Amino acid sequence: MPSSPADVVRTVATGVSRLIAGNLTEQETQGQLDHLASLYAEHTDVRHPFAPTGDTPLRTRAELRQHFAEGPARTPGVDRFEPVGHVHETADPEVVIFEFSYVGSANGRSFTVPCTFVARVRDGVIVESRDYVDHVGMARAFGRLHNLATALAADSGGDTSFRTQS
Repeated sequence: MPSSPADVVRTVATGVSRLIAGNLTEQETQGQLDHLASLYAEHTDVRHPFAPTGDTPLRTRAELRQHFAEGPARTPGVDRFEPVGHVHETADPEVVIFEFSYVGSANGRSFTVPCTFVARVRDGVIVESRDYVDHVGMARAFGRLHNLATALAADSGGDTSFRTQS
């Protein structure tokens, strides 16, 4: 197990990277999912405040394991996916800020998706986290912009009048 709050958040991002990059056997995937879930307290509060279709808090290890298990299905064609950045320690020894980007390539296209995790780590496990991810950038990286736009249109009752200026 990681020894410091900084090591815990780095280990999470690296573990997610391994899942998304694929090339794992089913046994390795299940082991990675178990390991990622074990980095969180049994009862936790993980949120994604910038999730475009709404934030659903993840409150248990089982919910987190399921969340991590869904990632590879949403990210086909990955050639490379790795976290690059640094951890900032704060005045509170339990709280760290991991400012990083997932850098990689999918379907022959390179991408950089900025992220910031603000995590509270107690007794070696995450008890609370706010994960700020560029969800539009993630959708773009994996060729899912249309899926995101469709979900957003459905969420707004079908109003598609919003147009991005070029």
